[in-house]
Amino acid sequence: MKSSSQQLPLILPDGISVTVKREDLIHPFLSGNKYRKLYYNLEKAKKEGFTRLLTFGGAFSNHIAAAAAAGFHFGFETIGIIRGEELSDKIRENPTLRFAEQQGMKFDFISREAYRLKAEAAFVEALQAKYGAFYLLPEGGTNELAVKGCEEILEEDDKIKYTHICCAVGTGGTISGLINTSGSTQKVLGFPALKGSFLSEDICKFVNNSRWELINDYHFGGYAKINEALIRFINAFYAETGVPLDPVYTGKMMFGVMDMIAKGYFPEKAQILVIHTGGLQGIEGMNKILAQKKMPLIINE
Repeated sequence: MKSSSQQLPLILPDGISVTVKREDLIHPFLSGNKYRKLYYNLEKAKKEGFTRLLTFGGAFSNHIAAAAAAGFHFGFETIGIIRGEELSDKIRENPTLRFAEQQGMKFDFISREAYRLKAEAAFVEALQAKYGAFYLLPEGGTNELAVKGCEEILEEDDKIKYTHICCAVGTGGTISGLINTSGSTQKVLGFPALKGSFLSEDICKFVNNSRWELINDYHFGGYAKINEALIRFINAFYAETGVPLDPVYTGKMMFGVMDMIAKGYFPEKAQILVIHTGGLQGIEGMNKILAQKKMPLIINE
C-alpha cells in the first residue's frame, strides 16, 4: 500500500524542505500506522483460524477504533478491554468508543489497577477463560508483525531523497519499522507523546541499527496533554498547508520539527520527511474536552 507525499508550501531557512508522507489518507478508518500495524497481524489471525480479536486501549485510542474497523471489514469479532470502569456508561458521549461499538466491538471496562496487569500471563488466561479463543493484539498494536508492516512505509525513493525521517512515537512500533528500512545516510527522529525514557528500551528490541534518536522535548507534559500554544500551531499549520494534525501525536511531532528548524538543529539544505501517522479520529473527543475547559478548538475541516 502506497501513500502520497506532499511538500509543504513553507518558507524555511537554509534551503531546508519539509515533505509530509500522508499515511493518514490510506483508508478512512484504517489509516496511517494502524493499517501498517494490523496488516500482517490480521493475515496471521486468519491463517491460524481465529475469528475473534482482543485488544486493549483507553478512552480515545486510535488503536481501539482501528481494530474495531478492521474486525468489521475483515469479518472478525472484536473485544476491547478498556482502561477505566467509569467509561462503561459514557459510550454514547465518547466518539471513539461510539464508533468502535458501531463497528461491532464489545467492551470490557476494567479498573486502571487491573489494566496494568494486561501483559501478565494469568491476566490473559483469565480473558481466554471468559471469552474463548482469540488473537491477541497488544495495546497500541506493536509487536514483531506490526514492525514488519511499518517497514513498508518508506519506498525506495524515500531512502535516497531525504536526509531525515521524523515520526510521532507512541508504543515504538512505527519508528522501529522506519529505522530498520531507512537509508544508510539517513537519521530517524522520533517524537514521543509520552513522558519517560522507557521507550528507548522497547525500540531497541526491534531495530537493527543506531541511526535514530528520540526527541523528548515536545510531549507537552505527557500523553494527551496539550495547551493553547499547541492548538494555535495545529490550526495555523492546517490553514497554511491544508494538512490536518491530531493533538496527541502528529501535532506535537510537527510542532517539534518546526521548532527545531527555527533553532538550527537541522543542517543546511536538509530534506526532511515527516510521517503522518493518522490519528485524526481523536480530534472530536479532544474538542469535547477543550470545550468543557473553554479552550480554543482544533480545526480540521
